[in-house]
Amino acid sequence: MPEEIIRPLSVDGVRFSYRVQPHSGPDGVPATEPALIIGGALQGMFGWPQMDDHLGDAADVVTADLPGMGIADPLPPGPSADLLRRAVLAVADDLGAPRLNVFGFSYGTAIAFGFARRHPERVARLALGGVPVHIDAAQVDCWERARRQLAAGDREGFAATAADALMCLDPERPVHRRELARRYVRRSFLHALTHSPHAADSLHRALADRPDFSGGLTGVPALVFAGEHDTVTSPARQREFAATIEGSRFLTIEESDHWVVLERAEEVAALIAGFFTGRRPPAGAVTLPRQAGARASRT
Repeated sequence: MPEEIIRPLSVDGVRFSYRVQPHSGPDGVPATEPALIIGGALQGMFGWPQMDDHLGDAADVVTADLPGMGIADPLPPGPSADLLRRAVLAVADDLGAPRLNVFGFSYGTAIAFGFARRHPERVARLALGGVPVHIDAAQVDCWERARRQLAAGDREGFAATAADALMCLDPERPVHRRELARRYVRRSFLHALTHSPHAADSLHRALADRPDFSGGLTGVPALVFAGEHDTVTSPARQREFAATIEGSRFLTIEESDHWVVLERAEEVAALIAGFFTGRRPPAGAVTLPRQAGARASRT
């Protein structure tokens, strides 16, 4: 496999970087546009090996520590959506890519969707997973409690509360590898708080921001998916959002919650690779309740 490339960039003096895993196809020619993956607040450029595996033979796989993430500079005070969109544009320009395939997950869906709305001509295909389009009062209360724990210096308590707020813990609803994912998320929060100088700020933004998913989108092929037991925003709400994107498809992935990318990592990677390249996803990997704006079907 070709060696990865890491490139530094900056926007408005805020330094960040992105990583490219060059495609490893046998003919040396990518089958599709570069695939940019934008994860949650603490998911940096090195957290997507499954995407390298599933997409690497067809496209350059691009991950990033965008401003406020990983080892990038912290975001300046105030609204950050415009700066983050311009950071994504800077990545596309630096790559020399007329268009990108863009996959946003959780917190990253707001960045990906906002970029696609502002620059639809630069997006070949858009995939969004775990879209936090609606946060209910119970979620807000839980996250406020987590923020108070962090402000009081209780990192262990914060990690436990924040992780549990993002997961379905109902024993009546099966979630694949639930306890493994739960332990991983808690450890990830603690590790980030210990090793990243602005992890606390990133988490505050992710838990407190109310991203804008309004306005719809046209002209960009789109796929929206959710874990069937997502308790951050219900699949029904995410389906309603998907219907605002012209021609989009919506699906759920069984036995998973908001952390579907951990609990069903291989299925998600195969799904995204199939969408970006036009390949069919493996049989049985996903359950489709209804495509947005279309009759029920399987693809």
